[in-house]
Amino acid sequence: MLQTIKEWLWWERLWLPKRVSWADLEDKDDRIYAKASQLYDAVPCALCLLVVRYLFERYLAMPLANALGIRDKVRLTAEENSILEKHFCRQARNPSRADVWSLSKKTGWPERRVEVWFRRRRNQDRPGLQKRFCEASWRCVFYLCAFLGGLLALYDKPWFYDLREVWTEFPKQSMLPSQYWYYILEMGFYLSLLLSLTFDVKRKDFQEQVIHHVATLILLSFSWISNYIRIGTLVMAVHDSSDIVLEGGKLFNYAKWKKTANVMFVVFTLVFMMTRIVIFPFWLIHCTWVYPLDHYDPFFGYYFFNLMLLVLQILHIYWAFLISRMAYTFIFNKQLDGDVRSDHEEDDSDSPKDIKPKLSHMNGAINGARGRTNGH
Repeated sequence: MLQTIKEWLWWERLWLPKRVSWADLEDKDDRIYAKASQLYDAVPCALCLLVVRYLFERYLAMPLANALGIRDKVRLTAEENSILEKHFCRQARNPSRADVWSLSKKTGWPERRVEVWFRRRRNQDRPGLQKRFCEASWRCVFYLCAFLGGLLALYDKPWFYDLREVWTEFPKQSMLPSQYWYYILEMGFYLSLLLSLTFDVKRKDFQEQVIHHVATLILLSFSWISNYIRIGTLVMAVHDSSDIVLEGGKLFNYAKWKKTANVMFVVFTLVFMMTRIVIFPFWLIHCTWVYPLDHYDPFFGYYFFNLMLLVLQILHIYWAFLISRMAYTFIFNKQLDGDVRSDHEEDDSDSPKDIKPKLSHMNGAINGARGRTNGH
């Protein structure tokens, strides 16, 4: 059975056009072709990137955050209460009005006090501003290095200037060392993001982020095996360009450099719309839908590759909608409140009648910290 599954999985018509076999893609005559086994190199690369990220955030990003005066908000700790903790962990982090009433009866606490407990408990699980800064720093540095590396790998290639050259002699296109490293580093990075999702800052588009990372890995893996490497490198470069500005803008926002952050947001919006909403669908997807038909008949891999590109484009449209909402707020309110994808910190203050006597000595610094949010 395993042999049958293997034969079906590597059936040539799934991966290659008609009249092309795996034997045609064996190394010979100074030509080196991409091999599926090389994709395993992305696993140790991802683990190495996780180590590098840890060292970068601890010894570079964190000292930089301290130097810029970036501090975590002072938070009030939720009181110990086994009934509320059980409900928080097993049922709902944000209880309904009926749940608040029921929990108030069980604990003997006023409803207001129960609501404040849940706000404080949710805030305890939210990452601090320094953690957000460190994560954004790491992503910004990686995207910048990946984008510059991609330009170095592409600037002297004919398909960078003429997309029809992407399909010249396809699929018998020799793999270049620069393409190998570009692919493995990008795949290792997205794999490391998947491995660290449970520890990273969670945003409202968490599920979309997972879909994006998985779709990207599947797309890169398939393009590698089917030798869609030329178009794959172009797709990666287009994606990295706007991500640099996005993460850089977050860094300035965390550092309270509001004017610079606003300028970065405007630049990011322009770059994102140009690369993800214009160049990606009308240049790159057009390149993969139309130009290949001049060289070979459609096959499964042709449809599958384009389907994955469309999945990415749907996500681009979703994020473009969120960015447009932020841009609307920025234009009419003359301020940028943060990333609408972020899970903002809540006001955890008590009303005067519900403050317990033992909390009456809270100092002004803590009171002043109440009600502020960590912009993302």
